[in-house]
Amino acid sequence: MRSQQRFVFFVFLLFLQFCSSISTSNPYPEFPCKPHHHNSYPFCNTSLPITTRAQSLISLLTLPEKIQQLTNNFTGIKRLGIPAYEWWSESLHGIATNGPGVSFSGTIPSATNFPQVLGTVASFNRSLWFSIGSAIAVEARAMYNVGQAGLTFWAPTINIFRDPRWGRGQETPGEDPMVASAYAVEFVRGFQGGKWKGQRRDGSGWKRVLKGDDGSEKLMVSACCKHFNAYDLEKWHNFSRYSFNAVVSKQDLEDTYQPPFRSCIQQGKASCLMCSYNAINGVPACARGDLLQKARSEWDFHGYITSDCDAVATVFEYQNYTKTAEDAIADVLKAGTDINCGTYMLRNTKSAIEKGKVKEADIDRALLNLFLVQLRLGLFDGDPRKGKFGKLGPQDVCNSKHKTLALEAARQGIVLLKNDKKFLPLDRNVVNSIAVIGPMANNASLLGGGYTGIPCNPKSLSEGFQAYIKKTSYAKGCFNVSCDFDNGFDEAILTAKEADFVIIVAGLDLSQETEDHDRVSLLLPGKQKALVSSVAAASKKPVILVLTGGGPLDVSFAEEDPCIASILWIGYPGEAGGKALAEVIFGDYNPGGRLPVTWYPEAFTSIPMNDMNLRADPSRDYPGRTYRFYTGHRIYGFGQGLSYTNYTYKFLSAPNKISLSGSLKSESSKNVLHEVGDELGFIHIDEVESCNSLRFSVQISVMNLGDMDGSHVVMLFSKVPKKFKGTPVKQLVGFNRVHTLSHGSTKTSILVDPCQHLSFANDHGKMILPLGKHKLMLGDLEHFISIETD
Repeated sequence: MRSQQRFVFFVFLLFLQFCSSISTSNPYPEFPCKPHHHNSYPFCNTSLPITTRAQSLISLLTLPEKIQQLTNNFTGIKRLGIPAYEWWSESLHGIATNGPGVSFSGTIPSATNFPQVLGTVASFNRSLWFSIGSAIAVEARAMYNVGQAGLTFWAPTINIFRDPRWGRGQETPGEDPMVASAYAVEFVRGFQGGKWKGQRRDGSGWKRVLKGDDGSEKLMVSACCKHFNAYDLEKWHNFSRYSFNAVVSKQDLEDTYQPPFRSCIQQGKASCLMCSYNAINGVPACARGDLLQKARSEWDFHGYITSDCDAVATVFEYQNYTKTAEDAIADVLKAGTDINCGTYMLRNTKSAIEKGKVKEADIDRALLNLFLVQLRLGLFDGDPRKGKFGKLGPQDVCNSKHKTLALEAARQGIVLLKNDKKFLPLDRNVVNSIAVIGPMANNASLLGGGYTGIPCNPKSLSEGFQAYIKKTSYAKGCFNVSCDFDNGFDEAILTAKEADFVIIVAGLDLSQETEDHDRVSLLLPGKQKALVSSVAAASKKPVILVLTGGGPLDVSFAEEDPCIASILWIGYPGEAGGKALAEVIFGDYNPGGRLPVTWYPEAFTSIPMNDMNLRADPSRDYPGRTYRFYTGHRIYGFGQGLSYTNYTYKFLSAPNKISLSGSLKSESSKNVLHEVGDELGFIHIDEVESCNSLRFSVQISVMNLGDMDGSHVVMLFSKVPKKFKGTPVKQLVGFNRVHTLSHGSTKTSILVDPCQHLSFANDHGKMILPLGKHKLMLGDLEHFISIETD
């Protein structure tokens, strides 16, 4: 009898353990303000203003509990019913595995993998950028609702792609500050809960749809503009991102490095800013109080500032900027950094207080910024399942709408760089067999790029071609992307000889360019060039070369080789890249992407990567950087991209003269005109009373002369009068992606703001508007506009 009782008791214990396991694996996030024990605090009262609620919460915390909040991995406060929270989640081009806040071990095993940012930006399509941000936000909220993600995501990366060797250039919106700004604004607006309403006169199409009862802007999820600022070096020679001092001129800081962050905050309304590892002119970025406070005081930033991971520790341990760890804590807190990704603040703040270097008020200021964002996210509003986004779940991740969007993004980002004798598109009806060569062609995992999650249903490039041509053969050629050996060449050449058409996939993957790893060469890795040339020479017909990766490549050999008929750049096209590329090659989609970066020759690698200057300096044989200032030879230029059809433009309307009369501030206009030599040369932008009054639209007609419909990117550039030191060679004024019908015309317009688009920074970092004739350039067309004072 006793043995039977023990058996029953043992079964009962197993039953209790099973019930317990069900409760602990409950697929819902823990949340504060639960009824009935913890919902009576003022910070749980949704009828109060969020500032009042945040201040109430701070007042209830002990000093140790306050210090607990200063790390990304907050462990919770049991007595107040506040659960643990992980601030660090990633969503650069889809929900990623990089941050500890995200897990794919649950009811949601994957998420939509959109093209890497540089490829998406090659579309030059604002509404697409907005839609991607919005789609990722839906999947982020859905994953939060099942306990697999947080609500604070550290994306987008909006640094300027200054040097072609940079390992993280792939993550950025390219080299142009205007494009980077536009991308930042659209992605953040879509991600944080805005609604696209169709493009407006000011170039945007966004409407804020989330508002609290007290007028505060609610957030669907939180976006973070990173890495502030002048961050674009990982590891080059003896320079490391953890200790690198970026020496930046006031001129370059004002009109190149800073604009994307200013736009991300002012127009995008980002709720987070991340300070970078590097120092800027001798001061670590997270301790640059002048720059961090500028974001709040001048750009109206309302959000929290996080360090990059361990960037507080580097202030003392790598950069030796301070004498002690406590000094580092004091410097970053007082500068405006609110939270540390890492544990350095958690471990050293108490000591900093005890030594009188940090005051409790410094921590309270940081906590206010943190709690205000959490309150805007609804984290203290009770059960999230009862909230506005509570019904989002697994059915909203990897859905057909998002997968179709990923495919469209991959299509629009493909750039056709060469197409001799209209070799492409191929006619699938006359193609019996194709050979696909290259180590990346048959591996879908290489198509995502950095900061990637687990894709929904990825297909390799080879699989994409098989959907069109059943007789598709494959050979690696090289064992991997490094291509150190040529022992696979013979098989690749034999495979190519037996096929009607050959597609060679070459370029880069994350073994060549990634976080903490910069390139040293712009050539194809290892023996890839030899593979391409050997296969091209052996093929029955000229071959198609497909280039992967983010960093520019010197493929001048391929551009000049008649055995290589066509060259396409696909970047890291994401989960739908295989299908998108096949559609382009076989003519089901007319390519319209444009390069968002300059492709430099290999000789550019003689330029020190640590030289942050953008302007050319002939006195030291320095050619400058980016299309705005570079004076050297290019393999391919910024904005370059072909189509299967040809286009022509017409200026339908644009003014010939802009008068500043009546637009200057009330002081005598004579006092705000500045001379260059004997001429009246320019005005300072901050001396203009109303820049809006100077805006004008340029009306443009786009004619499709070919036999295929297609979407086309219209790019309008400006060139200022050549009177000033540091004048850009040219700069982008605006862009639109328009759909055109075969042999039809389409009208579009680009809004020009002279204060923004016809100006640049002088040596003192002041934006100036030159007087005289400015040139607008549209393809081969030119139109002159005179900026005058009367």
